Amino acid sequence: MSRSEEDRERSETTVVFNEVQLLLAEKRTSLAALRTGIAIFVLPLSVLSLLITTSRYYVVKDVWPFLAPLLVLCVLLAGLGGYLVVRSIVRIHHYDRIVHRLKQRHPVLKEVVD
Repeated sequence: MSRSEEDRERSETTVVFNEVQLLLAEKRTSLAALRTGIAIFVLPLSVLSLLITTSRYYVVKDVWPFLAPLLVLCVLLAGLGGYLVVRSIVRIHHYDRIVHRLKQRHPVLKEVVD
């Protein structure tokens, strides 16, 4: 093997490792969005459980002007949380598929990336 071939192979290996490193960073970002989505999704559930628990202390008919916007906000937050969770899961699977393809093409990665 000549010197230029070794340099080219080393350069290609470096590029592949950098690509995998970038993909894993993107996957970490998607995991953070997943965690945020779960937290946003759980918030309306805790508010609604608090309202149900304290429901014997108020009459719904009397506090309806306060409850309606709160319920709309809870629905919007639950929708946003669900969207973030689904989007994150789809992106995580996408990044996993790309890393798997790279591992099949470059045997050096099989030793490093699980």
